[in-house]
Amino acid sequence: MSTQAKTVDYYFAPQSPWTYLGHSRFAEIAAATGATVRVRPIDLGSVFPVSGGLPLGKRAPQRQAYRLVDLARCSRHLGLPLNPKPKFFPVAGDDAARVIIAVDLHDGTEAAMRMCAAVFAAVWVQERNIGDPNVLEALVAECGLPAKRGEQSQSQAVQERYEANTQEAIDIQVFGAPSYVIDGEIFWGQDRLDFVERALRP
Repeated sequence: MSTQAKTVDYYFAPQSPWTYLGHSRFAEIAAATGATVRVRPIDLGSVFPVSGGLPLGKRAPQRQAYRLVDLARCSRHLGLPLNPKPKFFPVAGDDAARVIIAVDLHDGTEAAMRMCAAVFAAVWVQERNIGDPNVLEALVAECGLPAKRGEQSQSQAVQERYEANTQEAIDIQVFGAPSYVIDGEIFWGQDRLDFVERALRP
């Protein structure tokens, strides 16, 4: 099976509710299919101007209203807790993205996926501010990872990886989060995970 296993590039923004809603299922699919996951946090603030996307606050009122309805609907359907209007949102995801990258670089994909889950839940379930370095430090500890990951997240190597991830996303025409890319094919949104699973099956 290992020779047939595929690779999936996992592009997301740490503050994305849709990424949170799909994360655990995606992790299960990747494990079940033996897929290699490449964790790729990106800066949607750089992607949107290229792709035509708009920050939430600049979207039409009907789109904003529908988003809240759909988040609640998906939360119920998936059996996942979610506060559609969390205390700390909108929130910058850059520092959290860099921590996830530092964990990926030093501890590997499995640890990075755990860190992702902790960050997503912090925003959408636990009412915690992922823009606060102290919160990120606590999340690192809760994941059983070395405290120095926070300091390492501010390194030039991590920043370069973050910028490279974002540029890669732009280059291959990713325009939203989460996006799962398999053999050059983009699957946008947690509601496309059925297709992701089919594409990853050997």
